[in-house]
Amino acid sequence: MGMTNSASEPTALIRAQGLTKVFGARSAVDGIDFEVRDGEFFGFLGPNGAGKTTTMRMIAGVSPRTSGTLEIFGQDPDLHGSEIRGQIGVVHQQETLDMELTVRENLLIFGRFFGMERAAIATRADELLELFQLSDRAKDQVEPLSGGMKRRLSIARSLIASPRILMLDEPTTGLDPQARHLLWDALQRLKRGGTTIVLTTHYMDEAEQLCDRLVVMDQAKIVAEGSPRQLIVEHASREVLELRFPNGTESIDVKVLEGIGDRYERLAERVIIGCENGEAAHARALEHGLDPESWLVRRSSLEDVFLRLTGRTLDE
Repeated sequence: MGMTNSASEPTALIRAQGLTKVFGARSAVDGIDFEVRDGEFFGFLGPNGAGKTTTMRMIAGVSPRTSGTLEIFGQDPDLHGSEIRGQIGVVHQQETLDMELTVRENLLIFGRFFGMERAAIATRADELLELFQLSDRAKDQVEPLSGGMKRRLSIARSLIASPRILMLDEPTTGLDPQARHLLWDALQRLKRGGTTIVLTTHYMDEAEQLCDRLVVMDQAKIVAEGSPRQLIVEHASREVLELRFPNGTESIDVKVLEGIGDRYERLAERVIIGCENGEAAHARALEHGLDPESWLVRRSSLEDVFLRLTGRTLDE
């Protein structure tokens, strides 16, 4: 785990205080504080435009900050950008694979960029193909691979020089459910091997599955921080009752909604009620004269946390 400050506290590899990025008159990132510890899976969760990608670009050393402090491995990226970049693997949303080459050649060529020895590159390439379940495709051209395989190859390639931190910007956007699960599986194994991973996502289930800790971003600020479990306990009720009203919820009396559970959110066609017991809350809703077309009870999720903190769902 590297050096530790105390028995329980791993070193922070990334530390930001008051980190700000302004474009013209617009603050894309507005004074955020966070730290990413050695060996953890850390997430930035929030809707598009919340400032997640801009934050990643500042950490990766490709976009200088406007103000605040940022330290990576204890160094300022404005002063030590190239040393820091050499130890960070970055995977952007756009694929930049070489379509003319085979899967394995994509890894080998990238290793040469880092000036690694041929034998070391070959060994590392084979380890990564194994980890990302691409070994049987090593000699295949990249072009015909599925989206999920290309994404796994992009990530494998960024790891060729064994960076200390892997940064992933929305890594599963556009992938089908099976491809997402294969990718999650590989990332969890990578983390067990000691790599620190930083992820941006607007998918709740992804953040909940993968992250040890995360910050929730909205409109350039951090609105909450903690483990997925802590955030759910702190900001949501135990269960959620969802009532569907396809003809809209405008006409429902607020007084009625207040009496059903601990809290409620009214969306265009749904009322979401946080409660201890969803079945009991449903019975109360009916007693109070509500007549939803359909209903369901589920456990609270990070989606409910986000809704509670911002009044919106993540995909609005």
